[in-house]
Amino acid sequence: MADNDAGEELAPSPENRVASREPEPWLRGTLPEVEPVRRAVLHALELAGEDAARWCSDLSEEEIFARPANLPSVAFQLRHIVRSLDRLLTYAEGRQLTDVQRMGLRSELAPIGTAADVHAEFRSELQRAMERVRAFAPEPFAEPRGVGRKLLPTTVVGLLIHCAEHTQRHTGQMVTTVKVLRA
Repeated sequence: MADNDAGEELAPSPENRVASREPEPWLRGTLPEVEPVRRAVLHALELAGEDAARWCSDLSEEEIFARPANLPSVAFQLRHIVRSLDRLLTYAEGRQLTDVQRMGLRSELAPIGTAADVHAEFRSELQRAMERVRAFAPEPFAEPRGVGRKLLPTTVVGLLIHCAEHTQRHTGQMVTTVKVLRA
């Protein structure tokens, strides 16, 4: 654990790991009890949480919804990350999207709510996604799954890997947007 200025140990939260500049989650030797595919996905999601804490926690109401150079807002990126995870994991679990999930997709770009609302949704839904990833057993990884109304073909493992890829792609876009805002 990291120490604060008073020499007290700090709990291993994303904010504390960011402050101490620890290596990225996949280089920390964590989650040895989880098989490698799910571990990699969990590490990608953990890194997204840490990057959001590092880059977005101090954004103002105006900044989080701003669209510099017509880029999607930070609020969009944070909402899109967790709502996409929800959709992808729903497909991986062998289910189709609900009307609520489809409505959430259509509202991702809308500048609604507050910065606190956006951060709270991101943190709670990222945690929920991590719990859902942990719930998968490796045995059905090769099972076929259909994505979307057209039931485009993939597998459970394909969806889990895409959870990591997609999350990191939009995390990078979120960081870029913050850098443009601060330039």
